[in-house]
Amino acid sequence: MTTLYLHQTHHALADFKAIYESLQNEASKHHDGLHLFPESYLCGYPLNDLCLNRNFLEKYLKLQHELDNFFGKQKPNQASFLVGGLDYVLAPGNIIEKIYNVIWHFRAGKKGEVLYRKRLLPNYDIFDEKKYFTNGHETKIWEFQDLKIGLTICEDMWPGTFHSEELDPILDLQKTCLEKKIALDLVVNLSASPFNIGKKEKRLARASEISKLLNAPFAYVNRIGAEDEILFDGMSFVMKGNDTLLECKSFAVDTKSIDLEKVKAKLPNDMAKSPSGNTWENLFKARLHTKTLTLKKLNADDCAEVFTALGFGLQDYAQKNKLQNFSVALSGGIDSALVLALIKLHLKPNQTVEAVFMPGHFSATLSYDLCLELTKNLGVPLKVMPIKFLHNNIKMQYKDVFGEDLTELADENIQSRLRGALIYTRSNAKNTMVLNTSNKSEIAVGYSTMYGDAVGALSLLGDLFKGEVYDLCHYINQNYNNVIPKILIERAPSAELRENQKDEDSLLPYPQLDALLEGICSGEFSTTELVKLGFSSIDVTKIYRLYENSEYKRRQFCPILKLKSKSFGFGHRIPISKHSLI
Repeated sequence: MTTLYLHQTHHALADFKAIYESLQNEASKHHDGLHLFPESYLCGYPLNDLCLNRNFLEKYLKLQHELDNFFGKQKPNQASFLVGGLDYVLAPGNIIEKIYNVIWHFRAGKKGEVLYRKRLLPNYDIFDEKKYFTNGHETKIWEFQDLKIGLTICEDMWPGTFHSEELDPILDLQKTCLEKKIALDLVVNLSASPFNIGKKEKRLARASEISKLLNAPFAYVNRIGAEDEILFDGMSFVMKGNDTLLECKSFAVDTKSIDLEKVKAKLPNDMAKSPSGNTWENLFKARLHTKTLTLKKLNADDCAEVFTALGFGLQDYAQKNKLQNFSVALSGGIDSALVLALIKLHLKPNQTVEAVFMPGHFSATLSYDLCLELTKNLGVPLKVMPIKFLHNNIKMQYKDVFGEDLTELADENIQSRLRGALIYTRSNAKNTMVLNTSNKSEIAVGYSTMYGDAVGALSLLGDLFKGEVYDLCHYINQNYNNVIPKILIERAPSAELRENQKDEDSLLPYPQLDALLEGICSGEFSTTELVKLGFSSIDVTKIYRLYENSEYKRRQFCPILKLKSKSFGFGHRIPISKHSLI
């Protein structure tokens, strides 16, 4: 009986030897069956210009040589390894002519061979594979033992408007089966598919369509890991028609197996045209109720997914950058409270976190009280470092030098920048990682101070609108004994940089702002279309101007853990100086 293994894992880019040992260990444990590893397992993903780097090329070629030697020395057995990697076409002098994204086949007594080259190269959002890779042109039905297996890589399973009909690998598999009168026993997809809210359901829906279309089970193995801001969630599975026969964990290394004899029985014939309802474009729909003009709330399942994703992203980033101590600048507001709670609730035994409250002239006594209550609830040490005297000194120095008072926005921003300087002074002194506390609503409209509250090594909330911050706070309180004080959640948001300041003095009320920003940030609606939906033309004009004029701040922002299909950061590439372009 043939066993199918899904190895849901990731590659540590700097340590090729670990990959070699991982394969060696797997080979020694299992002497039969088909072992599937994710897309780009041998090299990491995304690589960008790294795949053109000469040192990288040397290490990758060395790894291939080691794998060939290892498998070549093994005694013959029935185990086969399908592994995602690269295939370089080199000119003399190891000059790179072409790079293919491929499935390698490794087995005992043989050198590795390329079975399949990825055909659809995504070129949207975070993806720019066409810049680096050459696409394959051939459909592949591979025979393993007595099984006929259709091979695909990640994007090959997703049809779309920008992929022409003749470049639909799933339809081509169907066509090949019909022409050659072949019945598939299995369809395989090796993926490096980034996480976003709701992605799992869309993957399963598309896999079900493919399974029914090709009349065969669909095995999907996905990468896990955090690559700066991009999160890979795993959630590998085997789908047969509408039934999920096997499913791996989310955000965790996992290996699951299933007997292929149990899954290869035929489904009712459903040789229809590939449906258009689950295209890649559909992954980018705005999370907006267009009738009520409100942002879709995060439900309990969404919050659980986001909570896990943020903890995973934080820990993977810290581990890969050899950081184990964290600092958070607390303000008495909801954003910094949520960041501190997320860190503490995902903290490992060898790690530490501290909170620093830096009150100024306009900080309310309540802010300190709430910071104290929050840190006691979480068991986190609180340090208080006032900025009042520093602020006064700077104002006096400014007037002495320039002969005028430091007032209004400049005076507000210097308070924020003082806090940024102090939290990084602490970071330098104790080698701590500073976490940014800005949310997506603020980042979208530039409601932050460069080198002030915009500082940090990593942003946990930068892909959550303000309303979603509240959703996640309520979820944490429901599941973790109300660690975030109720009053802290209920108080009106304020930067506390001037007397009686409220966020709504400068912005729309957050429920309205978030909905409008989702329409803008998703890329689904123009300003004209947003007005037609029912948003005020005055509000649309104001907020879009703030959004457009804040690109220079976003360009200098830290990595933002990606939770949505459209996010600021790696997949958002907009010129700063754009007014002369349109």
